Amino acid sequence: MLKRGTTTKVTRRGALKRLGATAGVASASSVLGAPMIWAQNIKDVTLLHLGPSYSAFPDMAARASEDLGFKVEVQNAFTDGIMARVVNQPDTLDIADLEFWATQRVWRRGNMQPLEISRIAKWDKIIPIFRDGENFDGSEMSRQGTLPYEVQYVGEDGGFAQGATDTATIVPTILNADTLGIRPDLIGHEVNSWAELLNPEFAGKVALINVPQIGIMDAAMAIEARGDLTYGDKGNMTREEIDKTIAILIDLKRDGHFRAFWSSFDESVNFMAGGEVVIQSMWSPAVTAVRSRGIDCEYRGMQEGYRGWGNGLGLMSHLDGIKRDAAYEYLNWNLAGDYGAFVARQGYYGTVPETTKAALSAEEWDYWYEGKPAAVEIKDPFGGVMEQPGRVRDGGSFEERIGGITAWNTLMDEGQYLIESWNEFVAS
Repeated sequence: MLKRGTTTKVTRRGALKRLGATAGVASASSVLGAPMIWAQNIKDVTLLHLGPSYSAFPDMAARASEDLGFKVEVQNAFTDGIMARVVNQPDTLDIADLEFWATQRVWRRGNMQPLEISRIAKWDKIIPIFRDGENFDGSEMSRQGTLPYEVQYVGEDGGFAQGATDTATIVPTILNADTLGIRPDLIGHEVNSWAELLNPEFAGKVALINVPQIGIMDAAMAIEARGDLTYGDKGNMTREEIDKTIAILIDLKRDGHFRAFWSSFDESVNFMAGGEVVIQSMWSPAVTAVRSRGIDCEYRGMQEGYRGWGNGLGLMSHLDGIKRDAAYEYLNWNLAGDYGAFVARQGYYGTVPETTKAALSAEEWDYWYEGKPAAVEIKDPFGGVMEQPGRVRDGGSFEERIGGITAWNTLMDEGQYLIESWNEFVAS
């Protein structure tokens, strides 16, 4: 049974107040007027949330529908498919669930509306990486790739603002510090560097994610760690850097270094669970899935840092009236605790730690966020046991992991050239 948060219904009550419910006899007509009409009509609203499978969950849509009194439906698609819908079929969705780098491609098309930050109740509780572009201690975050802050705010011209404004592109909801998944029981020695991805000892048992923009960054983290190249910006490579990187990868492929290039969550889980692969690009929920089978699998923190990403929810331009009001309620619901607790149990982080903490047990919070040894059995979002008491989460605490991001998922200036070069590598 999933632990329920205690704050999810507050936003609806807040909405009723905003729509006219005030104290006193003089306000009786408003108490019996607009709010009642709103409450009667809200049950007829349906919102379609389009997002990737790692951040848009039918379970959470059902929970939100129950709490908010209107219907939320979820459809899943890869990021490329989401961007295509936002650009070419904007009226077929209401809520766009996008990686921050993806806003670079779709925002200026004008199919999404700027968000009024004043309507986001927990905005000031969102971690500073998104709000201010700073680490937890106030230091500057790495700007290799697309730091979410760079595309977080909307300027007067409708484009991206260079600093904070009163409007936002999307509301940050989920993030993680990605690294490599390993099978420590099959490796037999300490792994603490991205360079291990290229270790000839693992030839034939290495996999990369077959998404050009991400796979090449994982490869670049390893190539730089090994000392082959030093990149100016691994998240925005020059053509020369792409060429050199692809040449190294083609040589490795021809030598039989790679077992596979996976394109789906299930593929990555099966490769690792079956022992066909011992080190690979991996998502945190995939590690959770392997561990839930009783197989030793770790998401190992590397000394060179992490590759980071974040997703957020945005509103399509066609939303207005009561449907837009409902959409804002849904945005606020996603910051209220239940969602953050759900993603925590698969190894990701919600963007408002305060509400996530309230929705997790103390033991879960200590394990997932504080980096402390598990005091009890740790379960995944669906109740399956994935960790035994005494185990410590790889990489340490939330602030250590997120603060250690050295490059962010991105849309490179040479993006099309990258895709062509990556496809040449995979086909070589």
